[in-house]
Amino acid sequence: MVEIRLFRAGDSAAVSDVIVRCLQEVNSRDYSEAIIARMSAHFSAERIEQLAEERQMFVAVDKGAVVGTVSRDGNKVFTMFVQPRMIGHGVGRRLMQHIEALAVENGYDYMETGASITAHGFYQRLGYVDVRTSETEFGFNYVLRKPLDSTQA
Repeated sequence: MVEIRLFRAGDSAAVSDVIVRCLQEVNSRDYSEAIIARMSAHFSAERIEQLAEERQMFVAVDKGAVVGTVSRDGNKVFTMFVQPRMIGHGVGRRLMQHIEALAVENGYDYMETGASITAHGFYQRLGYVDVRTSETEFGFNYVLRKPLDSTQA
């Protein structure tokens, strides 16, 4: 059973590994080698520690190993990644449900996220709808939004 918990200082290397593996094994289908390399370098263990200080970060843990991560700042979703071998096992959905429930508890009526081409369909399956698209330093990006139901808190 996968457990969702707050990020701990000792998690940074494992979180970085999950992100880099996902970028290299999954996102590389939709983005150039140069963009994947830039994104992989961006999500170093040191950068993960910094991000965890800036926003609320969570990890999904299975049998003691970090298998996914997501962070939030209010009603904004950031850095949602799942270990490639765990994709399709509900880890991403559980991470998103966790932070959506927290957002409802904090009085937000919607969540918003930026999504890669790779993750776009995942967010749509969770009820997120396109708001706009943008170009970022990491390539093409969708901005999606999902209304939150106060009964899910």
